[in-house]
Amino acid sequence: MDQVLLITGGGRGIGAATALLAAKRGWAVAVNYASNSLAADEVVRAIRAGGGTAMAVQADVGDEAQVLAMFEKVDARLGRLTALVNNAGVVDVTARVDEMSVARLERMFRINVIGSIVCAREAVRRMSTRHGGAGGAIVNVSSAASRLGSPGQYVDYAASKGAIDTFTLGLAKEVAGEGIRVNAVRPGVIDTDIHASGGLPDRVAALGPQIPMQRAGTADEIAGAIVWLLSAEASYTTMALLDIAGGR
Repeated sequence: MDQVLLITGGGRGIGAATALLAAKRGWAVAVNYASNSLAADEVVRAIRAGGGTAMAVQADVGDEAQVLAMFEKVDARLGRLTALVNNAGVVDVTARVDEMSVARLERMFRINVIGSIVCAREAVRRMSTRHGGAGGAIVNVSSAASRLGSPGQYVDYAASKGAIDTFTLGLAKEVAGEGIRVNAVRPGVIDTDIHASGGLPDRVAALGPQIPMQRAGTADEIAGAIVWLLSAEASYTTMALLDIAGGR
């Protein structure tokens, strides 16, 4: 395949919407999941039903050995990677910083930050002209929380996304001359199930009216921006931090 895309956390929400749209645009898509194989398999089925190429691949991005095995499986099934979407991430229950345990912090940064960096490392090893690749694109899924701070809710999550922003800027400059573009999207309040996993299932309904556009965003709206950043239409775009937050 000429266009091979790996999406971490691709079974649900923004990741699933991105996988479906990218497949429609001609990408062969590897849909990563940590534990929910049913959701990832459903995305793969939908892509194949539409005539696309897709595979599901299990890996906890917070575990280096699993990440390495995941990339090897994608190499074997789909060929050399040309794009990566670092979408996998976690939140935790609402808490103040003075209530947070080290175990919580280590989990947050292991998955959201270290996992994204290790996945990008493996992608660069495959895509960079320095390593014999043909170039490619990386899109990191950050969050509007990186500039808002999320006080009283999850400052640790916001801080992890701030790290992703900085990583995006540095890596973009590092590999710009090697055929790789690196950008990030920063979604605002998006109607996905991540809010429930953070103990705030009603967050979308509560915050929607407070946003300048007076509503939450959808996973499809984020997917459209991600796929554009992956595409040739964004050929001169790198090091961008694209806010998709309805004016928030």
